Amino acid sequence: MLWLKAFHIIFMVTWFAALFYLPRLFVYHAMLDADDELGDARLRTMERKLFRGIMTPGGVLTVGSGLALMYAYGPIVAHWGWLHAKLVLVAALIAYHVWCGFLLRDFAHGRNRHNHVWYRWFNEAPTLLLVGIIILAVVRPF
Repeated sequence: MLWLKAFHIIFMVTWFAALFYLPRLFVYHAMLDADDELGDARLRTMERKLFRGIMTPGGVLTVGSGLALMYAYGPIVAHWGWLHAKLVLVAALIAYHVWCGFLLRDFAHGRNRHNHVWYRWFNEAPTLLLVGIIILAVVRPF
């Protein structure tokens, strides 16, 4: 079970690294001059590769290993209130991940509707979720 926990943490770190970096790329993309086609193409490629090659596999492996951990602990997890709260935050994180996918698609089709300041604020959400998830998992307040 310790190996499974270790890989769960590794996958989570990978997922969060991408969740922090992709919105930062969106900030740079939103700041780009309209006539900078080379920069636009470069950022679209970076965003796509990050989302498909690192972020999505990291998220899938994190959720999968988390479910495996829950299964390994057995029915006792039904009584862990902290775990239920953590799962709500993980669901919010998955929604954020999907939202990033929609924003990625908008950039890919030249339909960005937000400015760089909006993306800077958008970039803060995974930090808040990370703090909540870690506190719940380590402190287990209830």
